[in-house]
Amino acid sequence: MNSVSTIISKAFCLLLLAATFTFASGVTMDTAHAAQGKIARMDVEFKTTDGTILRGWHYPPQKTSGKAPIIVMAHGMGALKEMRLDAYAEVFSAAGLGVLVYDHRNFGASDGKIRQENSPWEQIHDFRDAITFASTLPQADPDKIGVWGSSYSGGLAIVVTALDRRVKAVVSQVPMINGYETIRRLVRPDKLAELQKLFAQDRLNRAQGKAPAMFPITTDNPDGMGLMASPDAWEWFTGMAKAYIPSWKNEVTLRTVEMVSEFEPGAFIDRISPTPMLMLVATEEYATPSDLAFKAYAGAGYPKKLIVLEGMTHFDPYVKGFDQTSAAARDWFVEHLVR
Repeated sequence: MNSVSTIISKAFCLLLLAATFTFASGVTMDTAHAAQGKIARMDVEFKTTDGTILRGWHYPPQKTSGKAPIIVMAHGMGALKEMRLDAYAEVFSAAGLGVLVYDHRNFGASDGKIRQENSPWEQIHDFRDAITFASTLPQADPDKIGVWGSSYSGGLAIVVTALDRRVKAVVSQVPMINGYETIRRLVRPDKLAELQKLFAQDRLNRAQGKAPAMFPITTDNPDGMGLMASPDAWEWFTGMAKAYIPSWKNEVTLRTVEMVSEFEPGAFIDRISPTPMLMLVATEEYATPSDLAFKAYAGAGYPKKLIVLEGMTHFDPYVKGFDQTSAAARDWFVEHLVR
């Protein structure tokens, strides 16, 4: 792994986003959460098209007893639903929106054959299976489905919305737009060929039955190896893990980096219209370059809205900017799904 470390510069910040569907057996109320005075939620699980079981939470819509819109949410690269997605879900639920939050396959509470591996297209298919499941939940209006994604899942949300007309509104927060362009900028040109060799060696090793090479998500060493070698990334991930989900693992497979480098959500953005799209972009961005997001937004059709998060870095929307970002997303969904 030392050779990997020499290739990835300290600025390498790639954070990135006929099936059978069943409710979780014995769907249960999360009483610990409810006991804190927050909005009650239920644990749920569902099967994807290939039979993988994904697990998450269902937040029923508040202030209504009838059918209501439902929002489907998943987190970014290597993050778990406990890392502030519950906070967003509560804001949406309080506004009369149902919410389905789930962990990506291979992460957290969800099943998956290759743990800690992000495969963009598998996760896009899973997102669409989650939409199908969400449409069967109590009080869910299958004609009023919204999608929310942030960072890597902000890119997933763009592609899902472009492909799936069941989605009637989308929010893409600090989205990953172009994996190749991001890596091309952040990895030294003389090291790109070596990085490709590492990808190839990992493929060979895995074909021979060896374990996949792993790569840290974040590091507190600016010169160390990690997808996000920056102090705020280290602080956010480790702080979230300590406070909410100690079982979080600081690693993804090396092939994750390769697959994400081949993923270009921005190529789909002109196919979202006429579905309403809200994009939130941070001005002090490094993990998902803001100029790529602005360019992608310009190529989207209407209706659309851009909110520029002045002075915010990639992780600020979840904490310092939470009130602003959650309210903006809530209002977008209410405007286009409720009214």
